[in-house]
Amino acid sequence: MLLTQAAATAAGESLNPVMNLASSEFLIFRLGKEEYGIEILKVQEIRGYDAITRIANVPEFIKGVINLRGVIVPIVDMRIKFNLGEALYDQFTVVIILNLSGRVIGIVVDGVSDVINLDTEHLRPAPEFGGVIDTEYIIGLGTMEERMLILVDIEKLMSSSEMGLLEQTGK
Repeated sequence: MLLTQAAATAAGESLNPVMNLASSEFLIFRLGKEEYGIEILKVQEIRGYDAITRIANVPEFIKGVINLRGVIVPIVDMRIKFNLGEALYDQFTVVIILNLSGRVIGIVVDGVSDVINLDTEHLRPAPEFGGVIDTEYIIGLGTMEERMLILVDIEKLMSSSEMGLLEQTGK
């Protein structure tokens, strides 16, 4: 549904998805040389990369599952999902356990750096690339000094038809 800025403002929403975030605190993680941020409220815990049970006939970016205190958790390798080259697993590789709409999902990243509180003056809308690059899951960019953070709508990404890990909502 398309909203004009006037209709969005009247409805108490902003056309800029960055301004509609529940929290302005982000967990910052690395994939290659780039830094990404996800809302801290969606993070349940951070674990070291450990043995994962492979599942047959799943997309390559789904590494498999782990048993987390009796809960079977699907694990997604974000480097593979974002086509960022071969995933190398070392002592810095971690799994971020997310709680998204009551469903527990893990994502493999190259490393976690910190939690940052971004004020509105540090948030920028995602750039428009036309149809060339899919930026549907990028909610904006965070800027802090010399750092550029790519802010990801992790819930939207995990509920996409391609991922199918969460129920799709009417959003």
